[in-house]
Amino acid sequence: MVLKAHPYLLQLVLPVGISFYTFHGLSYVIDVYYKRIKPEPNFIDYSLFVSYFPLLVAGPIERATHLLPQVKVKRDFNFEKAKEGVYQIIWGLVKKVVIADSCATYANAIFDNYETMNSLSLILGAFYFAFQIYGDFSGYSDIALGTSKLFGIDLLKNFNYPYFSRDIAEFWRRWHISLSSWFKDYLYIPLGGSKGGLWMKVRNTFIIFLVSGFWHGANWTFIVWGLLNAIYFCPYYCKIKIEII
Repeated sequence: MVLKAHPYLLQLVLPVGISFYTFHGLSYVIDVYYKRIKPEPNFIDYSLFVSYFPLLVAGPIERATHLLPQVKVKRDFNFEKAKEGVYQIIWGLVKKVVIADSCATYANAIFDNYETMNSLSLILGAFYFAFQIYGDFSGYSDIALGTSKLFGIDLLKNFNYPYFSRDIAEFWRRWHISLSSWFKDYLYIPLGGSKGGLWMKVRNTFIIFLVSGFWHGANWTFIVWGLLNAIYFCPYYCKIKIEII
């Protein structure tokens, strides 16, 4: 098998889940550097934190300050927590297998033949895809959270009814929460956050979303996706400025 990488189209072959466990591991290195936590002397505990299997492929992206202390303490089997975990695993499977996979059938049928589809059909395809991606991603997160509860470990919540958000800012606080909060704490705030006024907010937002786009995939389409999301934030910042005035 020959693997090819195109330097201009960003078409790269990468290991499965690399974006998740890279950020997962970076949180430890950064927190140790800023002395939020002490370096872990036990190699087995550290290895378990880095390679904790329920979240390796699709998150949520854990923090060393949250997961590592849970790994180190002795845990006893808790029947109520385990039962809650099983329920969450089942609900995650329903989201993934019943909702996401069913919607994917219709979304793929529409977008694979978009040249022959009318406007209403394309809108319907976007509707199906919205539920597909939510069911797929949040379903896996529920499975990961539920599986962890069987071991007595609580992972970070990753979705909080994002499609009920009032604006784009609230949407990103509810969608893939572990990623949004990671970017805020480890990139947005170190860049200066919102302290420098409107211009710095806009600049940092563009940086965050461009990096987020590249994180989602090594392809120019994801870079454009990040740029569009940053542009969507601009009216939100103008609204805030007007309310302050």
